[in-house]
Amino acid sequence: MAKQRRANQADIAERLGVSVSTVSRALANEIGISDAVRREVQRMARTLGYKSKHNTLATGGDKRAVALVPLGGATSGLSGFYFGIVERMRTQAAEAGMTLDLRLVNESAVTLELIQKQIEQADAGGVLLAGIDAWDELAAWSAEAGVPVILVNGSDPKMRVSSVSPANYYGAFMATQRLLDAGHRRILHYTHRYRPTIRQRQRGFEQAIAMTPGAVATIINTDERHTGELLADMLAGRHDITAAFIWNDIAAVEMLEGIYGPQSSLPPSFSIIGFDDLPVASMATPRLSTVRVDREAIGRGAVRLLAEHMDGEIAVQLLEIGVDMVEGETVFTV
Repeated sequence: MAKQRRANQADIAERLGVSVSTVSRALANEIGISDAVRREVQRMARTLGYKSKHNTLATGGDKRAVALVPLGGATSGLSGFYFGIVERMRTQAAEAGMTLDLRLVNESAVTLELIQKQIEQADAGGVLLAGIDAWDELAAWSAEAGVPVILVNGSDPKMRVSSVSPANYYGAFMATQRLLDAGHRRILHYTHRYRPTIRQRQRGFEQAIAMTPGAVATIINTDERHTGELLADMLAGRHDITAAFIWNDIAAVEMLEGIYGPQSSLPPSFSIIGFDDLPVASMATPRLSTVRVDREAIGRGAVRLLAEHMDGEIAVQLLEIGVDMVEGETVFTV
């Protein structure tokens, strides 16, 4: 196989429609070159993998990024989840010398045009998307424009953009195994099918069930039954189960009073496990057993990954942050 030719300054100049002299002066941080042109040249150099004798590509002025945070996640029950991530992104960016512009957006209205506008307003060289999944148009634009995109608490199954997420598959496997170790064999999993990260939790649940002889799974999706409806079904005995693994803490906590209240028809040994270890899980009575997600580590990892891409890294990286069990008070042996 022929060795791929290394990019040179003429390649950068051709892509940007400027002279080779302009490219050379921008890379050397010489006077007489506007900041906008300097950033575009350095960005294209990273995109093409150009190796400069100057150190401007790693330390130059393009360390500006924008983080788009879902409005729903910031103002709903998930605010505790995203607050930890966002605060750590702030401090990690400051430690890395990166200017990070945090902006709330309506996740249901996110388009490529909106992302481009936010990047332009922030004069940013990269973007962090918190709780927002990738799509074909976004991935294609990121590759073509040379603007790195990092999914924060997300993943791209097609591996087109880099991401940082908790170990959803292994965390779900661990939670389900905890119920199996307690003797439960008829376990319900309540899930949300729309995001790749949550589908990984279902896969982890299914794998743990498949590896245990005699274990039987029941899977209910949020678009089939709302939390209150599922709880009513459980109390009415419509599911032959002794335990439940719920896709997040909010839904799990909403069920606790019905499951363990004085009017409950479920056995005292009925067990339930959530996921995320949100503040509400520790406030609940009984204390919810759950899977703890290190939200600060997600924030740190996202900024470090973005910085690497802004410094020229082109390999797509899928970073998973380990999780651990919080024993709580809602798992009982049968």
